[in-house]
Amino acid sequence: MKKPLTDKHGEVRELTAEDFQDMRPFKEEFPELHESWKRGRGRPKLPNPKQSITLRVDADILKWFRTRQRYQSQMNKALREWMESHS
Repeated sequence: MKKPLTDKHGEVRELTAEDFQDMRPFKEEFPELHESWKRGRGRPKLPNPKQSITLRVDADILKWFRTRQRYQSQMNKALREWMESHS
C-alpha cells in the first residue's frame, strides 16, 4: 500500500523517487481540464491586432506626443484621422 501524500493536517510530505515514478502529466490525467485551462487564459485574441513597428519621427513631435496620456494611442488616432481624410 502506498503512503498518502499528505498527513492528517493536510501537510504534504517530502516526495520520494517512487512517488515521482507513479506520477503522470496533468494533461493525460485530466484531458478535459487541460483543454479548458488552455482556452481560458489571457486576453481574447483581437480580430485586428495592433502591430509593433519602428518609426523614426522628429524629436519635437515625439516630445509633444509624450507629454500626453496614452501618447501611442493618440498617435494612432492622429494617423487614422489623416488616413481617413486622404482616402
